[in-house]
Amino acid sequence: MVTTGIYRFTRNPMYVGIVFVLLGCFIAFGGVSSALGLPAFIAYITRYQIRPEEQVLLAKFGSEYAAYKGQVRRWL
Repeated sequence: MVTTGIYRFTRNPMYVGIVFVLLGCFIAFGGVSSALGLPAFIAYITRYQIRPEEQVLLAKFGSEYAAYKGQVRRWL
């Protein structure tokens, strides 16, 4: 289990990076649909990807992962 580097600040650096890309697209292109896409992406990825991943990691790493979850935020 990696807990160093970027993983000291967020448990999901890849998804945080995608959010920044989407935010950049919103800033570059504007539009209401872009603004709505960002919270929709966050809600969707949290519900259907991150939470299931967390269940698997908890089953695999147990209390070590539970302690990590208590120290490091899901997003930022």
